[in-house]
Amino acid sequence: MIKEQKLLLGAHMSIAEGFEKAIEYGESIGCTAIQIFTKNNRRWNAKKITKEDSQKFKIALKNSSIKFIVAHASYLINIGSPKKETQKKSVDALVKELNRCEKLGIPYLVIHPGSCLKTNEQECLDIITQNLDIALEKAHGKTMILLETMAGQGSSTCYTFEHIAYIIKKSKKKKRLGVCFDTCHVFAAGYDLRDKKSYVDTWKKFEKTIGIRKLKVIHINDSKKELGSRVDRHEHIGKGKLGSQAFKLLLTDKRFSNIPKILETPKETLEEEIRVMLIPKDPQDAKNAIV
Repeated sequence: MIKEQKLLLGAHMSIAEGFEKAIEYGESIGCTAIQIFTKNNRRWNAKKITKEDSQKFKIALKNSSIKFIVAHASYLINIGSPKKETQKKSVDALVKELNRCEKLGIPYLVIHPGSCLKTNEQECLDIITQNLDIALEKAHGKTMILLETMAGQGSSTCYTFEHIAYIIKKSKKKKRLGVCFDTCHVFAAGYDLRDKKSYVDTWKKFEKTIGIRKLKVIHINDSKKELGSRVDRHEHIGKGKLGSQAFKLLLTDKRFSNIPKILETPKETLEEEIRVMLIPKDPQDAKNAIV
């Protein structure tokens, strides 16, 4: 699904008016990569994806300048829940989302790994691993699940690289597991990216603990809250506690040139943010550019 391209950059797009409309809108504001939900992310049920829906989506993608599409799973899913009923409901929903991605030809499905609620983290990580294996066994296809790095807010797991590494190591389906690195989340979890030294150190830890080869998508969000706050609050690029330097380092890091980078910042200035994060063609825009 990846086409030849210099910088894979974009944002999360709505599918409210149709899957193909998400592609059209993303292209209209300069995206070269987009993220979508394949269904209403606040409901368990989903409208069936028809053959026509799939064909229109794939044709729109082929004829667009969008080079890459990733999906995000519903926020309702918690495959780490200590409640058996919630686990079953979440696994079933995850299987359906994987199958929906397969119909649309989307290679990656990002998921918030899970929250332990009143159980301990280690038990939760084991439950997550077991349920990932069940879901991937039931969903026949190539779509990979990407475990998103979390901020550690509430009882959420995977706010450390070690948590994610443990799940991947223990899984029987590790070839279909990857990682989505969220800049806001890792910063809130205590991993610094604000200057060259901290940026290099954080990625060294990631490489040593998980491995860069497992990195498939990056969510680029600034943070409203301080380093180590464990509070998940996204901010406009360069206007939060992370600041512009972190994103300059990230966007010019040649190791990640083929990794899609997705904005999840507030919508009102999305087009402007995408424009200033690209190397500007107009010299007058150069002073505002991130890179």
